[in-house]
Amino acid sequence: MADSLKNTGKGNLFVIFGEPDIDLNETDRGQLQVKLNGVDVFHPQSGDIRASNTDDIACWLIDTDYNDESFFVRHAYFLGASDPYKSLKTTLKAEIDPDAWATLNSDTSRPFDKPASGRIAVKVINHLGDEVMKIFSV
Repeated sequence: MADSLKNTGKGNLFVIFGEPDIDLNETDRGQLQVKLNGVDVFHPQSGDIRASNTDDIACWLIDTDYNDESFFVRHAYFLGASDPYKSLKTTLKAEIDPDAWATLNSDTSRPFDKPASGRIAVKVINHLGDEVMKIFSV
């Protein structure tokens, strides 16, 4: 497929395939908690699958009761090797409470109840804008 793509030197405008690397755990109280380890993205130019750790992830989102029709952001977390707090503060043009920020700057979600739908969805966006999603039956 690499031969069919125009090489502009600026990268591709799409990702063929990717998947977040996630552990889904149950807490002592019977709630669920998601641990994000990284993301794997297929690069069509080379045919390689590249694994990234959480330093390469801009944000990750959880729909804690996914209905197979639309993704509703119920949890949002911001990561990155640089200072994501500074970037978010600049984007929002506002100060962010440091205690609140501490709950958002994490590779592990806050615990949440098991969904009525029986499914959750986790969406991950890396610093290149590649977006991947994985659905779990729980």
